[in-house]
Amino acid sequence: MSFTITIRQGPARLASRLPGLAKTSFRTTAPIRAFHQSTPKPNFFTSRTTAASTLLRSTPKNAFAQSSRTYMQQSPAPAVDSGSTMRRLLTGGAIFGGTLIAINAVFNRETREDGGMPPFERAYLNSTFLHTGLGIGIIGITARQMVQSGFVYRLMVTNPWVMAIGGLALSFGTMLGTRAIDPDNYVPKYALWTAFNATQAAFIAPLIAFAPGALIARAGLYTIAMMGSISFVGATAKQEKYMYIGGPLLAGAAIVAVSGLAPLVIPATAVRTLALTENLWLYGGLAVFGGFTLYDVQKILYHSRLAERGIIKKDPVNESISLELDFLNIFIRMVQILMMQQSRRK
Repeated sequence: MSFTITIRQGPARLASRLPGLAKTSFRTTAPIRAFHQSTPKPNFFTSRTTAASTLLRSTPKNAFAQSSRTYMQQSPAPAVDSGSTMRRLLTGGAIFGGTLIAINAVFNRETREDGGMPPFERAYLNSTFLHTGLGIGIIGITARQMVQSGFVYRLMVTNPWVMAIGGLALSFGTMLGTRAIDPDNYVPKYALWTAFNATQAAFIAPLIAFAPGALIARAGLYTIAMMGSISFVGATAKQEKYMYIGGPLLAGAAIVAVSGLAPLVIPATAVRTLALTENLWLYGGLAVFGGFTLYDVQKILYHSRLAERGIIKKDPVNESISLELDFLNIFIRMVQILMMQQSRRK
């Protein structure tokens, strides 16, 4: 007798038949197996609870376990390529060490004759490099926020000439304003210095938006290696040894700037001329601003000696602006060179 027929019988008769059903079930096991294996056909009098319980009994127990295990399984995390990271670090260290040894051997044959850098000069140089690092950090963070907020794309869809001329005006205005403020007047000086860094961030934000992050990191590493090695040479060289190169470097910077504007004048059919101006912009700019780094470090040390005598005031903020501009010009060219190499490999 099925379970459905039992439900339809009255309670009193069902209670009277329970002892007989129990004895029959204990004598034979076939009805029990049939009872568990057979699924009752649903009809009008079958409750939803009975159908659900029957479905649960008929479902194998390991089905839920297998499904849960399948659901909880996750794809393994991609393995970190420690070999490539170590290789990049070693490459950056080799570039830094090789550049340092080469520049030191060529340009630093005559070292200081005063027994090393005095404490006042060392403190002034360290303060200048500290402000330079803070300025570069502000530029990087601001540029990243401009990219993430979509401000860069809004700048790109507007009139590029208006944005370029307005950006240059803001950059020169904030730079000149920062230099003109007395170093004892902290609040307006640091406010204008921060505004100057923000304008520089607006210039490099489009480059960061389209360049891969790994390439940006490599370019930054190469820039730090180049500037660090040149700064070491300038700090340990003879006093005012490279102060005379300011004029030739300014002329070289003018030539580099003109070569950057050459694509606006030269027709696109002059391929060789355009390639020459591009190489002059990239590699000539690296040489020029590397020389400016050497000149600026020696100028900072010269200003520190003047400040020690009381002739001028200590102003590491003004000194850091020159080093920041050197860093940005070298960094931009490093990014462009690495992007060209990456496109050639493809």
